[in-house]
Amino acid sequence: MRIAIPIWEDKVSPVLDTALRLLVVEVEYHREVSRFIYNIDEQDLIRRCLRIRNFNIDTLICGAVSRPFVCILLASGVDVIQEISGRAEEVLKAYLHGNLFCSRFLMPGCRRNRFRPGDRYSPKIDKEEVIG
Repeated sequence: MRIAIPIWEDKVSPVLDTALRLLVVEVEYHREVSRFIYNIDEQDLIRRCLRIRNFNIDTLICGAVSRPFVCILLASGVDVIQEISGRAEEVLKAYLHGNLFCSRFLMPGCRRNRFRPGDRYSPKIDKEEVIG
């Protein structure tokens, strides 16, 4: 499984749409096997999504993300967990241990009352809306 986190300094980048670097971590049996940092400087959302998809990302953990971008990512098969903040290493560790959805990692002003621990965010989107 590959997990991606857009990073700014040592934290989760506040906005995925404008993030310039992506931490990609390969995980097997809840343990890190390898990691890479990639530049993602494409301005066009479709190209940015294709670049992320080319890294074979299964789950992307991010802060804020525009609706068009999250729709494209979800339609391309990337599981998106958004509205997360904090130090990237702590977020990754919390995700691997199954406790990412505690209030400590929520973006300021985020109300996660629609989530339960272990839930993943995937808004109900009609794929026809995204594709055409």
